[in-house]
Amino acid sequence: MNTTTADLLTDAAIAPVAGYAATKVMEPVSMKLYQLESDEARGREDDARPGSPFQIAADKTLGLLGIHLKGTARERSGTAFHYGLAISWAPVYALLRRTTGLNPLAAGLTAGAAMSVIVDEGITPLAGFSAPNHAYPAVTHLRGFAAHLAFGLAVAAVTETAWAILGRRPHTRR
Repeated sequence: MNTTTADLLTDAAIAPVAGYAATKVMEPVSMKLYQLESDEARGREDDARPGSPFQIAADKTLGLLGIHLKGTARERSGTAFHYGLAISWAPVYALLRRTTGLNPLAAGLTAGAAMSVIVDEGITPLAGFSAPNHAYPAVTHLRGFAAHLAFGLAVAAVTETAWAILGRRPHTRR
């Protein structure tokens, strides 16, 4: 596939919108799945969770810079980390589509699954932004995986729509 500089610039412009929108899709999916869990599983998860992973990430990262926020500013920093991660992950979808020839469904599911495995199951516990994986019930990991699949599919939908409007959609291998 022949990716041009214009394609890359277009993808860079689309990614923040796709990442933001996909997070808005993912959050209620995750919450609904959480509500469907047993009381025992929710209790075990809530007991294990040291706090919001993105808030812990913001606090630790800003702390390394000597910045210690309080109140609303602290809460906003956590939200910024949450959406920042989503926005920074959205280009993975475009990269998959432009370099592998995967169809939109496969690329969306792959991008979402990769985010779940690499970020939620790998970096987050290793960096101390959450409890270790074994502290959570299996249903927590399954819910996170499913929610990230929804994220990937939403990134795909937004990106594909923008590409179609702009005439920049890559070809899918047959």
